[in-house]
Amino acid sequence: MGLAFVSRGLAAAVFAVALASSSVFAATPKDTLVQAWQIDDIISLDPAELFEFSTTEIAGNTYERLIGYDLDDVSKMFGVVAESWTVSDDGKTISFKIREGRKFASGNPITAADVEFSLQRAVLLDKSPAFIITQFGITKDNVKDAIKATGDYTLDFTMDRPYAPSFALYALTSSVASVVDKKLVLEHEADGDLGNGWLKTHYAGSGPFTIRDWRANEVVVLERNPNFSGTPTPLSRVIYRHIPETATQRILLEKGDVDIARNLGPEQITALSGNPDIKIQRAPKGTLYYLGLNQKNPNLAKPEVREALKYLVDYSAIVDTIMKDQASVHQAFLPKGFLGAVNDNPYALDVDKAKALLAKAGLPDGFTVTMDVRSTQPITGVAEAIQSSFAKAGVKVEIIPGDGKQTLTKYRARAHDIYIGDWGSDYQDPHSNAQTFASNPDNKDDASSKTLAWRNAWPTPVLGPEVGAAILERDPAKRAALYEKLQRDVMADGPFVIMFQKTESAALRSNVQGFIMGPSFDNNLATSTSKD
Repeated sequence: MGLAFVSRGLAAAVFAVALASSSVFAATPKDTLVQAWQIDDIISLDPAELFEFSTTEIAGNTYERLIGYDLDDVSKMFGVVAESWTVSDDGKTISFKIREGRKFASGNPITAADVEFSLQRAVLLDKSPAFIITQFGITKDNVKDAIKATGDYTLDFTMDRPYAPSFALYALTSSVASVVDKKLVLEHEADGDLGNGWLKTHYAGSGPFTIRDWRANEVVVLERNPNFSGTPTPLSRVIYRHIPETATQRILLEKGDVDIARNLGPEQITALSGNPDIKIQRAPKGTLYYLGLNQKNPNLAKPEVREALKYLVDYSAIVDTIMKDQASVHQAFLPKGFLGAVNDNPYALDVDKAKALLAKAGLPDGFTVTMDVRSTQPITGVAEAIQSSFAKAGVKVEIIPGDGKQTLTKYRARAHDIYIGDWGSDYQDPHSNAQTFASNPDNKDDASSKTLAWRNAWPTPVLGPEVGAAILERDPAKRAALYEKLQRDVMADGPFVIMFQKTESAALRSNVQGFIMGPSFDNNLATSTSKD
């Protein structure tokens, strides 16, 4: 079958190329791009389940959605699987016309039935990213009426309210809206799982590349899709090697054993800047670094403590050293460039103010707390800096290290005290972040809506309805004002210490051309990359 993984022999041969001797210069093949990256956060490759930075990037290179947007001007949308769309007079239904004559990698035709199945499947499986679709009033009970193919190449997406059209359309550009091959997936269904068990480690898309292999904490191999309906990729394959040590990434890059190093720190990038065989590529990202303070912890649940911790981070020192050229100070939940983003930063290191707030909370001598930290830079370095500055006010932090899967799984189970992590917007509408930082409609452990506010056990009886009102406001200026208020309220009282906005840096061999680093991780694309 066209989508079966490569034979172990071929996979081994491909991987052997990637594992070329570190003692001898071994340039990678011209038709292969090898990237050194930390990919230990991969849990699943199923678009209805994947929800990590690495997997969204992989999905962006391998799956297609109904629509996309211009990476240079995200306000401009265009059809991908969809040829066109119209919004009903009552504002509740978006009708899509599906392009004809396109194929999945398997050779099966792409029809409205595949789009219907893909979107319905995401709701029925109800994995982490399902809320991106269910937020439109679509449930397991009504999904087969709300998302419905009306012909071989037409589909209606019906919502419970007349949302701002751009909000709904941006949501449908996210990874969870990827179109999967219905026939192929259902061939691998087991016990009513809609093929989830199989698609965790396999591929059923129509994008420029196919996913040919994944070995956890080792390698992901993409290969050119011969049935892709667009312009064929210049490269035959893309290999992501899991290289957790940044020093090793640098050595492999300098020797030519990898073409791109994705996790280098400021000192390593500075050291490479004089190497004529290496070039540095940077791009602003809509990704925020933050601390999540679990409100199940009685100390962290005190508003004075939440405020105190916001005054115990040395934001400027971290940006000038540990995260030099990798981030800027940013303390609101909307990244710069989003509609309504707040760009002033009211918090700075102030130990005396923090001590006074802790005393007001009945904790004049501080307290002890744990922090779950992914064992990767710059996260580890930032965590250690925060551990040091918290100690100045008597807040003793025990760092609990783990890989990406371990720390995320614990965080999603609300089993942490403090979690340090990064959050990337799921789509380019401000609701993406407003919903997750400021809305928690059900604070029970078994709630269906598992936003970041929920993960940190923070009820939002006032802010939640305000989030709901903002998505119905069609006037851009009024809508921006609503989001500005929400951000300031979360900054003042929320269980988040939002610290930085990411600037992504990558070091590339000088012969690599056309590697795209977009505003979101699913826009990091090797689809037009070539090598001289």
